[in-house]
Amino acid sequence: MYNTKRIKELRENKNITQQELANILGISRSTYSMWESSNDSFPIKRLIDFGNYFNVSIDYLFNFTDIMQYPNSASIDIKKSGERLKSLRKEHKLTQVMLAKDLNIAPTMLVEYEHGNYIISLNTLYAICKKFNISADYLLGKTNEPKYLK
Repeated sequence: MYNTKRIKELRENKNITQQELANILGISRSTYSMWESSNDSFPIKRLIDFGNYFNVSIDYLFNFTDIMQYPNSASIDIKKSGERLKSLRKEHKLTQVMLAKDLNIAPTMLVEYEHGNYIISLNTLYAICKKFNISADYLLGKTNEPKYLK
């Protein structure tokens, strides 16, 4: 899902050890090591923290683009994210049940995402972006451009 090679390169290019980055992220070195080696997945909040620390887009970390950072990028906005998810679902003429089934999540979780009560989980975010060819940074409300990936 996210590009572990890019994750490692970003850290190494700043000459930061796994321990130092783990301290910055407020986690143990072994947890960070599992994420970097792809033996476990970053929680979405931590991937966003990682992207913010290195000033790179989620799209870049997902290997959707080689653009490291979009102009005028902001913090995530879960309310805007929910609105965008709902709009995207309707644009593709899908019901909540249909989309939830496609994403292999509970319909109630999709409702929570659309209402902006929860940030979209990492696996679900990635699946939505791949399914609709949409920018993760756009969907999370971090940027208004680009909406769709090339």
